[in-house]
This record gives sequence, C-alpha cells and structure tokens, in this order.
Amino acid sequence: MEQTERSIAQWQELMETGAVSAVEIVEHYLARIDAIDRGGPTLRSVLEVNPDAVAIAAELDDERRRSGPRGPLHGIPVLLKDNIDTGDRLTTTAGSLALEGHRAPRDAFLVARLRAAGAVILGKTNLSEWANARSTRSSSGWSSRGGQTRNPYALDRNPCGSSSGSGVAVAADLAAAAVGTETDGSIVCPASVNGVVGVKPTLGLVSRAGIIPVAGSQDTAGPMARTVADAAILLSAMAGADPDDAATGGADAHAADYRALLDGNALGGARLGVVRSCCGRHEGADAVFERAVETLRELGAEIVDGVDLGGIAAVREHEMRVMRAELKAGIDAYLRERPDAPVRSLADVIAFNARHADRVMPFFRQEFLEMAQAEAGLDDPVYLESLAACRRIARDEGIDLALREQRLDALIAPTGTPAWVTDPIDGDRLLGLCSSPAAVAGYPHVTVPAGFVHGLPVGLSLFAGPYQEGRLLAYAHAFEQAADARRPPTFPERVV
Repeated sequence: MEQTERSIAQWQELMETGAVSAVEIVEHYLARIDAIDRGGPTLRSVLEVNPDAVAIAAELDDERRRSGPRGPLHGIPVLLKDNIDTGDRLTTTAGSLALEGHRAPRDAFLVARLRAAGAVILGKTNLSEWANARSTRSSSGWSSRGGQTRNPYALDRNPCGSSSGSGVAVAADLAAAAVGTETDGSIVCPASVNGVVGVKPTLGLVSRAGIIPVAGSQDTAGPMARTVADAAILLSAMAGADPDDAATGGADAHAADYRALLDGNALGGARLGVVRSCCGRHEGADAVFERAVETLRELGAEIVDGVDLGGIAAVREHEMRVMRAELKAGIDAYLRERPDAPVRSLADVIAFNARHADRVMPFFRQEFLEMAQAEAGLDDPVYLESLAACRRIARDEGIDLALREQRLDALIAPTGTPAWVTDPIDGDRLLGLCSSPAAVAGYPHVTVPAGFVHGLPVGLSLFAGPYQEGRLLAYAHAFEQAADARRPPTFPERVV
C-alpha cells in the first residue's frame, strides 16, 4: 500500500516501457481504496468503485499494444464526484438516499470526453449531500449515503465541500486525479484544505450537461490533482463545446492543450494584484500567503498590493437568492429527464427526506431545499434583478474593473483558512474563503498548495477574466515548481 503519488506522466512512462499495465494501475488504486478509504484511516471519500474498471483497463492495454495510446490519459484511473452522470453500472445520487440506486441513462458530456481520451472511470466520490445545498449549517463532506469524509492531514478535521471526496481521494493517492464541481468554493476549498491543485474553470468551458445542478449561472466541473500538470491534462480533455449546453458555445474557440502552456518562467513580468479583503482571517494562513507572495516576486512577478474588488461583500444576498431559484428549476429539470429516478422533483426529495428523517437528517435539516422550493421561478423579477446584480458586482464593478484599472494579469489571495474540526451538530466553522468573486462572475480560479499551518494545508489562489485558464495554470505551475509546498498526508488522528 505504498503511497507512490505518481503523476499522470510518470504512469504513462511506466506503461510505455511495459513496466506496468493499466490493469495493474487500476488494481493498485482499488487496493488503496480498500485499505485506506474503507479500512485504516477510514476516510470515506469514495462512495463506490466501478465494477468494470479492470475490464476497461484491460481493453485499453490491448488497444495500446495494437495502435498505441490515445493520449496522456490513456489507461489513467480518474474518480468522479457523485453528482456527475455515468451511463454504466455506477449510480449517480448526489450523496442522497433519495436517489439511492439511480443509474443515469448516459454519460455526462465531460465523462464521454474523458472516456474518449482513454481515462478509466474508477468510481464515484463522496460529497456534501446535494452539493452542500441542503442545509444552512451542514457539515461539509457529510452525506446520508456515505457518512462523513475525513481530512487525511488530521482525521478529526473537515475536508471542506462539496467536492470533499474528490479532494481527499486525490490527496490520499486513491486515484491519479479526480473531477469535482463548484457553485461557490466547492472545488477550491477542498483542494486547499487537502493540499491539492483545484481548477474552477470559466462557466461554459466545461459542459454542465449530465451534472446534478445547484445554480446553472455558476455551476461548473473542474479537475483536482496533485500537480498543476495533471490538472492541465484533465482540463484539456474535459473542455469543449456541447450541443446540449448553450453556455459552451464558445468553448472550442478557447479550449487548449493546457499542459503545453505550462512554463516555469511564466511569472516573469506578470502583474498580480493582491486582494487584501481575503486576508486577515487567520494569522497562519496570512503568513503562508506572504511567503507565497515573496516567492512570486522572486520568480519575476510585479505585485500590486491592496486591490479593491468594489462591493463584492454585498453580492452574497443576491447570490443566495439566485441559488435558491436556480436550484429548484435545475433539480426539477434534471429529474424530469430521468423517468427511472426514484424521485421526480425537488418537492419529492423534500418529502422523502421528511419521511426518512432518522437516516437522512440525524444532524442537520433541509431548510435550504425548502427555501428553494418556495421560490417563484426563473421569470420572477426579484430573481432576475438579483442575477443582474451578481453579474454587475462580480464582473463589471469587481474583477473586470480591477484588472483593467490596475493593468493586472491576475488576482491573488489566500484560498482560505486551515481545516476546522468537524462538527456535525453545529456545522462548519469556515473562517473565510476567497471563492465568491470568481464563482459569481463565472470566471476561472486556480488554487495551488502554498504551505501548512500546524500541519494543515492552505492554498494560494489565482483568478482572472474569462477563459484565462492557460495563463493561470502557467502561473500556478511556475509557483508550484519553485515553492515545492505539497507534502503527502500521514493520516494523524488530530493536529499535534
């Protein structure tokens, strides 16, 4: 059960020389899941494994012998968050008992792209139930299907959500990489507190089709990996236009081979703006961030301090109203298209939860779902006003204005604070997170490991205007190579 932490490129080199096969890689990760996730530290990051993974890997090994690899993902095992459809024997449930046993009729568009690139879908990861859209005081990483996911850097600490299982599984070396989803913080927060790279792409670069929604105006899937290069490989395969998702109309014009854009010298001459409003929440995280800023300077970046994002703090009320309205419409639309699902609407989900409260709601309730059910709809003037306010505050008066007025290439901030002690009764104690500006704007956000506070990881965030993934990944890669800030977890019971 050695924690190899091999990169995608390293696995490919071993397969090219014949030293290892895709079947052996899959079996290696399945053994680690069994020993570490279900036994040992009992991380509870993987809900189920693909019963056909070994057979798929064998087919890909045969194909490699016949005609060579399809590309860098050929034979590489990837985990998916359990709100992403797969048209196979895996279920798609958003961690909810209300959808237990639900099999999607087809792959989500991004999953079809991953399979076409040669990836082996290894299984589904645990998550904050309904992508953390059930309660206002939930414990991140808890679902009624999977229980509480645990942080591998201190098992009593929280993994953050909602892509908690994806972040933990990658950190614990249970797969080569994973896919998460984010509405606001659900990729970058678990990436930061689990010491991995997370990429929240521009809205519309990756198709939303086949993903159980929260808020369509902010939802997107993105890669989570141990290195920037691995995240770049995954994003390259996932990005692209989908006829079933109008938001992706411009994706093909902007998608790229992101790994080819990585450059250790990318930060030379870059103008980076420090968002100070994201600092001051934890002295340890601030200290890690200041060291990261010095590293960026040493790599040639010009640091512009004290960048103001306008009234971004005022966006929260509008964002919550948008989320509630879009959650109701999105869940209803998703379930209408799946006649075999055990529930057919958000109202059905709420009723199921109420009937099975002892199993579904032992710690916290479903008040956010109930508030969403009470929303008027997507033609309601109040919703439309809030949606317009979100875009104006986050884009026009926020990120766009700051980048233009200060002539910046990107914005930087501490991603968040260290992981808190998990408390299922009172819920999360998240002291701060810098995800909202990019999330509400629909702009790209990359977090990369920056250091530790008492053994707990914290990340450095970089965000910019739409479709700037290549630039942000290049900056993150240059920082990663110089800082060398990632360390594998050792699964202690608590912080010493």
